[in-house]
Amino acid sequence: MAGGARLYPLGMPASPATILIVDDHPSFRSSARVLLEAEGYEVIGEAADGASALSMLRQLRPDIVLLDLGLPGLDGIAVIEALRGWSNVPIIVLTAREDERSKVLALEAGADDYVTQTYRLRE
Repeated sequence: MAGGARLYPLGMPASPATILIVDDHPSFRSSARVLLEAEGYEVIGEAADGASALSMLRQLRPDIVLLDLGLPGLDGIAVIEALRGWSNVPIIVLTAREDERSKVLALEAGADDYVTQTYRLRE
């Protein structure tokens, strides 16, 4: 976060936000976990596909979801649409898809932000 700001759940300023990472690449999930935890965040789970992500989201109730669009089975857009049926958890799309159509689809489906690779940790 810019300027060293951290995200904390509303009404709970003493504990860092919990994060679920959803990406089909194990190396990305591992790297993201290490970087986020080094910044003081709590990664409470990792999912490699859309169906697992939805299951974990129901069980773990994270404060933030980091979501790739290119997932096996249910893609990221389908995950966003399903999740928005029962949750307002912030969804940050982290993906290699840079085309305008993907951005618009993700944001219209209910994503809160869209970041394309390559990005820096602070971003």
